[in-house]
Amino acid sequence: MATTTDLNPKNIFDYPKYWAECLTPAPFLPMNRREMDELGWDSCDIILVTGDAYVDHPSFGMAIIGRLLESQGFRVGIIAQPSWQDKTPFMALGPPNLFFGITAGNMDSMINRYTAERKIRNDDAYTPGGEAGARPDRATLVYAQRVREAYKSIPIILGGIEASLRRTAHYDYWQDKVRRSFLVDSKADMLLYGNAERAIVTLAHRLARGEEISSITDLRGSVLLRDNVPEEWYQLDSTTLEPPAQAALHNQDYQPLPLNHFKSTGTAKKFVAPVEQTVIRLPSYEQVRADKNLYAHANRIIHLETNPGNARALVQKHQDRELWLNPPPLPLSTQEMDFIYDLPYQRVPHPQYGQARIPAYEMIRFSVNIMRGCFGGCTFCSITEHEGRIIQNRSEESILREIELIRDQVPGFTGVISDLGGPTANMYRLACRSKEIEAACRKPSCVFPGICSNLNTDHSSLIGLYRKARALPGIKKILIGSGVRYDLATQSPEYVKELVTHHVGGYLKIAPEHTESGPLSKMMKPEIDSYYEFKHLFDKFSAIAGKEQYLIPYFIAAHPGTTDEDMLQLALWLKQNGFRADQVQAFYPSPMATATAMYHTHKNPLRKIKTDSESVDIVKGERRRRLHKAFLRYHDPANWPLLRTTLKQMGRDDLIGPGKKQLVPKIQPADNRPYQSSRRKNSSLTHSKRPRRFQTRFNPKQ
Repeated sequence: MATTTDLNPKNIFDYPKYWAECLTPAPFLPMNRREMDELGWDSCDIILVTGDAYVDHPSFGMAIIGRLLESQGFRVGIIAQPSWQDKTPFMALGPPNLFFGITAGNMDSMINRYTAERKIRNDDAYTPGGEAGARPDRATLVYAQRVREAYKSIPIILGGIEASLRRTAHYDYWQDKVRRSFLVDSKADMLLYGNAERAIVTLAHRLARGEEISSITDLRGSVLLRDNVPEEWYQLDSTTLEPPAQAALHNQDYQPLPLNHFKSTGTAKKFVAPVEQTVIRLPSYEQVRADKNLYAHANRIIHLETNPGNARALVQKHQDRELWLNPPPLPLSTQEMDFIYDLPYQRVPHPQYGQARIPAYEMIRFSVNIMRGCFGGCTFCSITEHEGRIIQNRSEESILREIELIRDQVPGFTGVISDLGGPTANMYRLACRSKEIEAACRKPSCVFPGICSNLNTDHSSLIGLYRKARALPGIKKILIGSGVRYDLATQSPEYVKELVTHHVGGYLKIAPEHTESGPLSKMMKPEIDSYYEFKHLFDKFSAIAGKEQYLIPYFIAAHPGTTDEDMLQLALWLKQNGFRADQVQAFYPSPMATATAMYHTHKNPLRKIKTDSESVDIVKGERRRRLHKAFLRYHDPANWPLLRTTLKQMGRDDLIGPGKKQLVPKIQPADNRPYQSSRRKNSSLTHSKRPRRFQTRFNPKQ
C-alpha cells in the first residue's frame, strides 16, 4: 500500500488487475448506454466527467486517466461537456460502481472562458467547432454539485488543473476575493492534485477492495477534509508571520518524546520532528481572506513544500473542518511514463463529433509529448504548481513508437511532426546531479537567479532523440513547437546548432517576457543578456546552415513588479529592434501562482513575508493595464494619444516626434484608424526580411 511516507511506491502497472481485465479494450470509452450495450457492460466501474470534448489522445487528460484505469481492469465511461442545468445528463451512464472522477478539462474553465480583461471569449479550442459556452464557470464545482444531486452516496473525486490549483484557499481574479478550497465548496470526497495517475490507480484498487473513501487518508497528492488533526502527528504552527513554533504533538504535549526525535547541538539536544509525521498548519481560510500579509505568507509556505522528497503535509482550517493536504505525488519513472503513453489510444476525437473540427486536437494531433514537469519556476506560470519541478521522461523507444503510430494511423499526416516537447522543449533528461541533493532542495527554481551548479545541463540525450526521430522512414520534418528555455540551451551550443539546422521552420518563438530587471526578478526569468547570448548562437548556426531564420520573442504586459518606466524601456527596445506586436497578452492572475499572490497582496512571496517587507508595484485598473499594453503596441495610432499624454507626464517629451529614436509622432492621423496588419488574421509574422510583427500572447500548456 502506497503511503505519504513511501518514496518507493509500487509501479502503476504492477497492481493485480480488476476482474474486467478479461474484456477487450473499448475502441472508445463509452459515452452513452448504446455504446455500453455494444461492449456488453451492465454498468461502469468508474465514470469520468470532463469539460472538454472527448478526444482519445494522450494530450487530453481524461483520455490518459480513462485508458490507464481501463488497463487496470476497470470499466470506464466518459461524460464529456454535459449540459449542466440539471442532473439528467450526469445520469446518462447510470451510477458507477466505484466513483465519479470530475475535471474541468485540460484548461481552467475561467481562463478558458474569459480574457485577461475579464471579457468573455468567443471561442473554445476544446469544443467541436470551437464554439464557446460548452462549459460553465468553475466547471469542477458545477459538475460535482450535479453529480451529488443525482447520486447522494457515490464517491466524487476532483482532479485536473482547475481543481489542482484551487486545492487550498485561493485568490479568485474574476471575483476579486479569496475563495475556499474547491474540495470544500464542491462537497466532493477527495481532490487529487498534480498529475494524478499514481494516486488514481491506487485509489481505484483500494476502493475496489472494499475500503471506504473516508478511511483513505494516506494517499500522496490527495486533499481531504478531517474533523481534527490526528493526535500522533506533530504540528508546526505557521499561522503567523513570526518564526514557526516548535513542532509539538497535537494535544499530547505532556507525553515524553522518543529519543530518536532529538539531535545533538553541542551539549544540548534539540527536538526534530520526523518529516513523515509532521504537518504544517497554514493560516486558516478566514485568516488569509482577511489579511493579505498572511495570504502571501501561506502562498510562500505552500510553494516551499512542493518537493516530493522533503515536503510535509499541510493543514488549513476552513471554519470547523481541517483541510488536509498530503505531500505531492512522486514523479513517474520512465517505465511508467512509457506504459501510459503506449496505451491503446485511437488518437482521434470520438466518432459522435462527426466531421466537426476541434481546434485543440488540430493543434496537437501531429505532436509528441516527450516529458513532463518544469524546474523553471516562472512565477506567472501554473506548470510547476501542477506537474512539479522534477522532469519525468519517456524513453527514446516509446517516443519513436508514437511517431511511427502518427505516421501510420493519424488521418491527414503529411510527414511533418509539429512538436517534440512538453512544458518546455529542452528539459528532456535534465536533472539534479545528485538524488540526495534533489530530495533535500527547497529552491523554487533550478535556473534562477542563475543556473544551479548541481543541475546537469547536458542536452546530448535530446540531440540523439532528434537525430533518431528525423531518420525514421516517412518523416520529412520534425519541428519544435514547445518553448525553448534559451538560458539552458546556451549551455549546449551543439543543441542550438542541431535545433537551428534541422528543426526550425523559419521562425522560433522564445519567451524573454521582458527586458528590465525589475519585472524579470518578479517573474524569476533570466536577464535579457541570456536572450542576446542565445540570439548570437541562433544567428551564427542559421548562417552556417545557409538559412534565413528569425527569433520571435514573447512579452507580458502588466506583470507584478512592472513600472511604467519598465514598459517604456521595453517599447524602446522593441522599436530599436524593429519588432511590432500584433497581439499582446496582459498578465493573467491564475490561481495559486506566486505572481497572483503578488497581484493580490502587493507583497513578494519569493522572500520571507513581514508586515514591513517589500511592496510590489501592481498594475491594476483599466487605464494602467491599457497603458502597458499600449507600450507594447507603440506603433498603433489608436494608442498614440494615451502614449503622448503618458510620456508628457513622465517628462519624456523628447520621445514624441518623427525621429527613429522617438516612440510616437506628434501628429495624429485624420481618420485615427488603428494599426491593421495586411496579413491573414491568424498569421503571427510578416514574411519580410526582418521579423517586424509578432504575437506576444503567452499560452502555457496546461
